[in-house]
Amino acid sequence: MNTFHNITLSQVYKETEDTTVIAFDVPQELKEEFNYRPGQFLTLRAIINGEDLRRSYSLCSSPLDDEWKVAVKEIFEGKFSTYVNRKLKTGDVLQVAAPSGDFGIEADDKNEAKNYIAFAAGSGITPMLSIIKTHLASEPNAKFKLFYLNRTVKSIIFKEEIEALKNMYLSRFEVFYFLSRERRDIPLFNGRFDQEKMQALTQTLINAPHTDHAFICGPEEMIFLIRDELVAAGMKKENVHFELFVSGLSDADKARAAAALEKKVDGVDVTIIDGSKEFHFVLGKDFDNLLDGAINAGADLPYACKGGVCSTCKCKLVEGSVEMKVNYALTDEEVEKGFVLSCVSVPTSKKLVVNYDV
Repeated sequence: MNTFHNITLSQVYKETEDTTVIAFDVPQELKEEFNYRPGQFLTLRAIINGEDLRRSYSLCSSPLDDEWKVAVKEIFEGKFSTYVNRKLKTGDVLQVAAPSGDFGIEADDKNEAKNYIAFAAGSGITPMLSIIKTHLASEPNAKFKLFYLNRTVKSIIFKEEIEALKNMYLSRFEVFYFLSRERRDIPLFNGRFDQEKMQALTQTLINAPHTDHAFICGPEEMIFLIRDELVAAGMKKENVHFELFVSGLSDADKARAAAALEKKVDGVDVTIIDGSKEFHFVLGKDFDNLLDGAINAGADLPYACKGGVCSTCKCKLVEGSVEMKVNYALTDEEVEKGFVLSCVSVPTSKKLVVNYDV
């Protein structure tokens, strides 16, 4: 289960008009538990207006710097992001769970001349910054190219830090800024990533067959467009890594969710294995997913986004069947092995056994 720790905020500051950076003063006794790989996220918890809210935010710091930082962009009617951007201050205390997540790869300890590329849109830069800083510092022969999309120059998150990295790694780090609401002198750098733009990039700035790994973070449509174009240009699909930022359900997602709910079975006998203990309850018609039903029955289970994105609520199906309304986090291999996201899992059998200990 999620173990939350009360951690003091060592720094809270505005990065842009609508984005706040939080730094955590992780005590010495928790540093081993809070070890992280670049690309991972922290789950934060707070009681806001009487509501227990949890959200996951990617670490933008590098583990090499013994720092824990996240950047939170305020979104329209976002309860947690508004709280962070308008209420939090240095010295406050937040509940924080240890880092988790599968995005990113381990740094190469063989000092090979690896070629990396990264694509980010807006706040999708947060895990990228951690990944870029760590690989450049750990791999003295590695090179990185960042393709970074924002609305305007003023909205570019971490621009000063990115420019400082360019100066530090003059021959190994290149940055290409793309703007959607301001005009650049070079037409290629105007507007969002599309098929034509990607083909131009793979013909000029990206040598796909000789790119070892690509990292993408942004909206679903952008991610899969870029992935497919990189693969078409010669990259191995398994070397294209991505983290989704989901801003809303697509029509296809809504159709999948509706189809799953049509198969829902009421009165399900559920057994949850968590921490080597079993929890039993009956899931009735009041809840359409396993996680909400379990929490209502008194179970203390890990979760964060409740949208099928972060994988915090991942568990393994031992007996019975479920239909996931959406799935933005699990790979095809994980689904084949029986893993499900409990926050979007609709029960489709009268008996259900799931294990959180695997």
